[in-house]
Amino acid sequence: MDSSGPGPSSTGGASAPDVAPKPPAQLSRYESQKRRDWNTFLQYLRNHRPPLTLARCSGAHVIEFLRYLDQFGKTKVHAAGCAYYGQRSPPGPCPCPLRQAWGSLDALIGRLRAAYEESGGAPESNPFAARAVRIYLREVRDSHAKARGIPYEKKKRKRVQTTEASSSSSAAAAVGRDVMASADGGAVAASAAQLAGDSGGTAPSIS
Repeated sequence: MDSSGPGPSSTGGASAPDVAPKPPAQLSRYESQKRRDWNTFLQYLRNHRPPLTLARCSGAHVIEFLRYLDQFGKTKVHAAGCAYYGQRSPPGPCPCPLRQAWGSLDALIGRLRAAYEESGGAPESNPFAARAVRIYLREVRDSHAKARGIPYEKKKRKRVQTTEASSSSSAAAAVGRDVMASADGGAVAASAAQLAGDSGGTAPSIS
């Protein structure tokens, strides 16, 4: 019998199994939305008449894009002559148009501003950070608040928040000490601690 034929190697063991390539990391919801928004904006530039390149895009073109998106909005914004102007919950329908909500536009600009710089754009030439865009968003916020009867409330100053949180924590601690001796003291103390945490405490995607 010929022992020189092919056979298992005396020095090599079983061949190493093939290593399957790792699947690409799944993008977060924010990153996925940012990519979709960026592609939508680039498509808008390609369809622009006359054609517009990203290098020539300015804050005025960004505002034009935001106005273009209004046709896809779902937020009812009452006109000044509407009987429901300034009402938070109008009792009936009206012919006023649907618009993009201010919060959606504000979040959209934030994502596009980041996408522009991630694609190699210089921060100082970022059209999404232009002063004209900030002014436009502020005007949209104020006009929507008046038309829909929903006042825009600025966030409280940090000092006020800190003071309120400290007071709430002290009150919660006092309540906890007073009731710990009772049979249900543990549950009340937990509720007080939760209250203190809550007192101390942004986005579609385009709606």
